[in-house]
Amino acid sequence: MSLTLDLSGRVAVITGGTRGVGAGIARAFLQAGAEVVVCARRPPDTPVTAAGRTAHFRPLDLRDPPAVRDFFARATAEHGRLDCLVNNAGGTPYRLLTEADPERHARVVDLNLIAPMTASLAAYEVMRGQRTGGSILMIGSVSGTRPSPGTAAYGAAKAGLDHLARSMAVEWAPAVRVNTLVLGMVRTELAALHYGDEAGIAAVGATVPLGRLAEPAEIGDACVFLASDRAAYLTGASLLVHGGGERPAFLDAATVNHPTAPEAAKEN
Repeated sequence: MSLTLDLSGRVAVITGGTRGVGAGIARAFLQAGAEVVVCARRPPDTPVTAAGRTAHFRPLDLRDPPAVRDFFARATAEHGRLDCLVNNAGGTPYRLLTEADPERHARVVDLNLIAPMTASLAAYEVMRGQRTGGSILMIGSVSGTRPSPGTAAYGAAKAGLDHLARSMAVEWAPAVRVNTLVLGMVRTELAALHYGDEAGIAAVGATVPLGRLAEPAEIGDACVFLASDRAAYLTGASLLVHGGGERPAFLDAATVNHPTAPEAAKEN
């Protein structure tokens, strides 16, 4: 029996969908048959395409609430409906807490937590009036589930985003489902800035139980599933898309100092 995820006739908005993970998500929705609108402050270097189809680009600063409300009103008017919002836009530079003032850290929280809330509220106003409701997806991060030195404000925002999604899921049920994808490391065109050359990327990937970084297309596939009718009973969920997470450091330390420790532990 095959599993077909057909989103034909549906409309999806992907924030930050012009490159990296966002573009991978947009392509996955295009391949599933959805009409896709991507937004960002700047247009993509090349159009986001897949399956012979192209995503519609609309400029938007997600930190401007009136502009966000106008964007969703116009998108709905142009396409007749709104079925899925993927809150993907976000990110942060590496910066220790003491290396910046509170205002700069607040801007990181604004982009990664407040902006998704603003977009979700605007999307909800459309979705709640539709017979079929809708689906909202938050793109979270493992940085929100563990200490995140150098990106503390980002990690705090992502932790808050997961909690926000769970609360939205309860408040907005049954009309609108809200779920979070908790991402680990993903290989994008910016991977070299974070992990170095190919050897560095491979070394970092080797720390993941599955032995590599995720591909944007794999994140997109997970989003399509959560947006589809196959996930009709999933809301308030956090889907870990991290290749097994991070190998606990104590395991390597135990192996070095006590080579038989892992085998002994298995006997208990």
